[in-house]
Amino acid sequence: MAQLHYDRLSAQDNSFLLWEKTGNVRMHVASTNILDIGALRTGTGGVDIDLVRRATESILHLVPRYRQRIYQIPGFDHGVWVDDPRFDLAYHVRHTALPKPGTLGQLKDLVARVQAQPLDRNRPLWETWIVEGLEGGEQFAMITKIHHCMIDGASGVDLANIQFSISPDPEPIGEPVPFQPRPAPRRLELFLDEARRTAGIPLEIVRDFRSFVSETEDLREDVSTRVSALTRLFGMGMSADETPINGRLGPHRRFEWVSCRLDDLKAIRKGLGCSINDVVLTIVTGAVRAYLRGKGVDLAATEFKVSTPVSVRKEEERGELGNKVSSWIIPLPIAESDPRRQLEQIHELTEELKETNQAIGVQMMNQVQEWTPSVLLSLGAQAMSGPINTIVTNVPGPQMPLYFHGARVRAIYPAVPLMQGMGLGIALTSYAGTMGIGFNCDPDIVPDVELFIARFRQSFENVAATAKVEVGPMSEDVNEIYASLSS
Repeated sequence: MAQLHYDRLSAQDNSFLLWEKTGNVRMHVASTNILDIGALRTGTGGVDIDLVRRATESILHLVPRYRQRIYQIPGFDHGVWVDDPRFDLAYHVRHTALPKPGTLGQLKDLVARVQAQPLDRNRPLWETWIVEGLEGGEQFAMITKIHHCMIDGASGVDLANIQFSISPDPEPIGEPVPFQPRPAPRRLELFLDEARRTAGIPLEIVRDFRSFVSETEDLREDVSTRVSALTRLFGMGMSADETPINGRLGPHRRFEWVSCRLDDLKAIRKGLGCSINDVVLTIVTGAVRAYLRGKGVDLAATEFKVSTPVSVRKEEERGELGNKVSSWIIPLPIAESDPRRQLEQIHELTEELKETNQAIGVQMMNQVQEWTPSVLLSLGAQAMSGPINTIVTNVPGPQMPLYFHGARVRAIYPAVPLMQGMGLGIALTSYAGTMGIGFNCDPDIVPDVELFIARFRQSFENVAATAKVEVGPMSEDVNEIYASLSS
């Protein structure tokens, strides 16, 4: 008899599937990459999609989740990973082209349509779109969609290290490792296994507590830290003030991006004596303040809270898929007009969050989810999505140029999923001396995102002026950023 195989999702990973039940929530992490065609150019000037698919197939054995799909456990609303016996690489690696002239605006429209569509739960939860026809004919785009239940920001960077190379020379494509899907369990077996697991939760709680006590050097201090983190988290409340950036999420998306020089952000950080994350949050504060003020919002009476994801992935867990992420929840000082005082307040708050370890509070609530029936909306899920107005995520990426079989990666523009009630999300990824900034929005909630981005650019310049730093351009065309780097 064949041995059955499945992997149960963690409670945190499963929560990302549950969130999609709230209507028009799309919980995939997306990225738009701009690459030089280089060695991927065909004789007719397009992209060699067959080579792209062969290269992708050659590494699939390194990321087993890419050939697994979700099965639901009957009666428990919880998912497990099983091998997909009907896996079709051509479905997941797609090929399309922009109509002439192939402008960045046309590419953004395509990216928005791709991001607005949910991933098919009956297949492995990822897609890669190869887009040719960009204006000039020298570059193409690679749009990636991966469900958040498979990946977080840190593990996403690890995947890039598998998919891309630091060598500009095309590497030989090896023969794919044969894929032999393992039999999936029957629904009754899944139900019985989960029922036994649920019945054993009291013993699991006891084991986890004993392990915590035995591994903790100072039990009193550790317990005090965790209680303080939870108290602070609940003290922030479980709801956020309504603003023009918030509303009932619709089915449509719009995606915009800009780039800037990473060295400019580093110079601002040095000039103001803080972290790059503090600089980013200060720029966001100035943009939100100016945008909401223009909408007539009473800034003094409005608390605007952002979630900033914090990786809790251990070094020995690098390369693993799934989520090892917590978050900080930060009220931005939008009532303050001076960028320096904004930064001082943000820096003071982030330092306090490090000391009180607020991320432990969210992490503990995620652990509680493992002991909670999946049919209930977990406390951890509420902490991540309920009490905030937007998400600002900043993931450091590789600083050396990357290549996909000789095609140089020029830009990486990340997109963070929008939670229910959230009309705008901001994601940043540093790469090869640049900072790619993606703005994912619901155009029915934020119909004028270009105005918000204008406020973001102005805030960037204001913070730079406060630090007495002269900065280069912030542009939607990464080629302009590279030109400024070489000048």
